[in-house]
Amino acid sequence: MKHALVVPRYGLDIVGGAELGARLLAEHLVADRGWEVEIFTTCARDHMTWADEYPAGTETHRGVTVHRAASTSGRPPLFFSFSERVLSAPSAATPAEAEQFIELQGPGCPALVDAVASSASDLVAFYPYLYSTTVRAIPAVADRSVLIPAAHDEPALHLPIFRSVFGAARGFAFQTEEERELVQRVFPVADRPQVVFGLGVDPTPDGAGAGRLPGDVTGLGDRPYLLCLGRVDGFKGTTMLGGFFGAYKQRRPGPLALVMAGPVTAPPAPHPDLVVTGPVDEADKWALLRGAAALVNPSPHEAFSLVIMEAWNEAVPVVVNGRCEATRGHCRRSAGGLWFDSYASFEAVVDRVAGDAALRRTLGRNGRSYVEEHYRWPAVIDRYARFAERVAGR
Repeated sequence: MKHALVVPRYGLDIVGGAELGARLLAEHLVADRGWEVEIFTTCARDHMTWADEYPAGTETHRGVTVHRAASTSGRPPLFFSFSERVLSAPSAATPAEAEQFIELQGPGCPALVDAVASSASDLVAFYPYLYSTTVRAIPAVADRSVLIPAAHDEPALHLPIFRSVFGAARGFAFQTEEERELVQRVFPVADRPQVVFGLGVDPTPDGAGAGRLPGDVTGLGDRPYLLCLGRVDGFKGTTMLGGFFGAYKQRRPGPLALVMAGPVTAPPAPHPDLVVTGPVDEADKWALLRGAAALVNPSPHEAFSLVIMEAWNEAVPVVVNGRCEATRGHCRRSAGGLWFDSYASFEAVVDRVAGDAALRRTLGRNGRSYVEEHYRWPAVIDRYARFAERVAGR
């Protein structure tokens, strides 16, 4: 089968988010199924500017053919004030305002739209829903399109322009049951072919993080710590987490620290028990996970959260933002984590996780069993491939 994926950016050095999910899916479809897979994307590396950094043209990465097109526009400073105004009442936005949101958000890339329309692939999947790479290109191949929305309940989902985007898709591939329920509440698409396939995670590579101690990365020595792994950004909840943790330490003095590891967009307020490492390599990531009392994902905006699965790979319990339906659903189904939706519940959850080693072991074991049962790559690829073949066959 010949399968295409359309994503706004793509590269081995782009970690996290829908782009990583698209790359892993593409690579496994090639390696595990022998499919011919091509990627249509821009030359951008940075989603905040969409500046062209990769060369335009076609190349092959890990068996996947990658077509990159240069953008004609990025994300101007005007976008942020305009976005704030329009997204304050998205359902009331006019069609013209919604169109302008897509244009200003970027990336503008007409050459990508033309390339997608000319593709001979049996099926074209768009991942995620939010960007112009999906909005502008999906109408051209609607009869052989699948939308992998990576949707969460954010204001942009309710802009009027997305009614036609979701309406154009022939089928839908969701990452969680909560995402499917959300999309079906917002758009009349329950009659389309659908699958909940998730994302896959491999067992931790042998020797990953060997020779590295968490204290080598954090400077904390043997102190216990909570770990937040991923982009340090207010949109991802890290500003809130930093504030909650500062309040917690006022009320609970002691050795417990918080480590934030990942690219820094908006640093939290400084605190003597908060360490922000910046980006870390794979060895340090696994060392940090292995040593953490718990992984904390404070984001209210997740469609899946691969990092939670990586923590459960190491039998590390997780703590999530209860306002995120997808991550709360993972914790509820797995019995592998706890959640908070206020400072009071955050304090109670941290008290329990930090103070009870037996509870940490139980949560971690439950989480690992959940990953083993549902989210190893062979099972994920089997679910997706059977669905894709069914949609292409229609």
